[in-house]
Amino acid sequence: MKYSPIQNFIDGGFVPATSGRSMTVVSPLDGSLLSTVPLSDADALESAVAAARKAFPAWSRTPIKERVQVFFRYKTLLEKHLDELSTLVMEENGKTYDEAKAEMEKCIELTEFATSLPQLVTGEVLEVSRGVECRTEHVPLGVVASIVPFNFPSMVPHWSIPNALALGNCMILKPSEKVPLSSGRIAELLKEAGLPDGVFNVVHGDTSIVEAICDHPHIEAVSFVGSTRVARIVYQRATANYKRCLALGGAKNHLMVMPDALPDMTAQNVAASMSGCAGQRCMAASAMVAVGEVDHIVQRIVEEAKKIVPGQNLGAVINKESKERIERYITEAEAQGAKVLLDGRNAVVAGKEEGTYVGPTVIDGVRPDMAVATEEIFGPVISIMRTKTVDEALKIENANPYGNAASVFTQNGGVARYVMERASAGMVGVNVGVPVPREPFSFGGWNESKFGVGDITGKSSIAFWTKLKKTTIKWNPEAGVNWMS
Repeated sequence: MKYSPIQNFIDGGFVPATSGRSMTVVSPLDGSLLSTVPLSDADALESAVAAARKAFPAWSRTPIKERVQVFFRYKTLLEKHLDELSTLVMEENGKTYDEAKAEMEKCIELTEFATSLPQLVTGEVLEVSRGVECRTEHVPLGVVASIVPFNFPSMVPHWSIPNALALGNCMILKPSEKVPLSSGRIAELLKEAGLPDGVFNVVHGDTSIVEAICDHPHIEAVSFVGSTRVARIVYQRATANYKRCLALGGAKNHLMVMPDALPDMTAQNVAASMSGCAGQRCMAASAMVAVGEVDHIVQRIVEEAKKIVPGQNLGAVINKESKERIERYITEAEAQGAKVLLDGRNAVVAGKEEGTYVGPTVIDGVRPDMAVATEEIFGPVISIMRTKTVDEALKIENANPYGNAASVFTQNGGVARYVMERASAGMVGVNVGVPVPREPFSFGGWNESKFGVGDITGKSSIAFWTKLKKTTIKWNPEAGVNWMS
């Protein structure tokens, strides 16, 4: 076992769980044993909530310009430990090192945005009547929680941690039990940066901890990222307990490729989008709609995908169950009449035979009713459907219940605008395979890709992590009696 057994982080220090239950943490890269993670019980959550409640009064009263100084120092620590943190992400998730490094660089960008919050939450003051002024200010909620998935062990937690804490809340993080290592280092570095004890806590566990978070009377808000099935359950359970909740779910992102698209640029973007992070991201291109005569572009996509090699520039999927499930989708599509142009099944990396790899897979001739066309595969697989017109392509995109992302590849500005206005997705790209907005623009989809109001990052997150206090002030009696009296 490469790392010591993982512990919860509560009130500024690591503490063992008392549940007596745990599970092993195995690297998808080669099947090696990394550590063990506790499956905590409700007592651990109670301890974390108690610590957060104790820390909240002092932390929330600290001026925001002082609070963000912690994140200036934390950003420097992320930069200092970039290689170590990237390696940790790579080992526990199975990403390539370059992908893990890019993930950590995004964490740095998200932290940098949090340091700008004093300029964004200044509030407003207006003299609304003679001698009377109204003012607004953003007030933290209290104890909040964030439940995060396996595919980005560090970046997705950073969608919530810097903003929620900088805005004055205290947080409990529940990491995925599949990738629990990065969260411990996040906690250590936040403490080193000067974050007071109890402001940030980590509780490891399984479904029972998620349920306890949704039910806990002293947790005011919950952010969640994961599958749509679970996102819906978390949203319903949290809001039934009168909490704020923003739950991000799955996706089936469509890339619409027009005949005038630039072949090389399109092929490179499509191949990178479908295979980046082994396809285990909610912004991956998993469905392509080929409009008209684009065989020359499809051929180039296959050529680009062949350059993506498992164990070299393509990482592993999270575990054997995922590998088997992804390969079943491919086999089923082939049995239903689709043509597998590039087959990633049965991929084995020499020297890492216990790793869980799926090679890049391109499937053509997919019908819109096939499972590979409608369900989130979460692997390096793209399904190509054929249409004659852009309206037919949009009909397929609009019929998909998800709504994270959609892109169009074209050199025609009119066609691009037509798709931009009609795509049913919260994030739209033109000649961009992964249309993720950069800070300060927010991340968030539509439809069944998101439950709740607002977005999880950027300026939109301010409304989620704070409540607005409105104050009306009158001091001068000489102003006389008016309607504001």
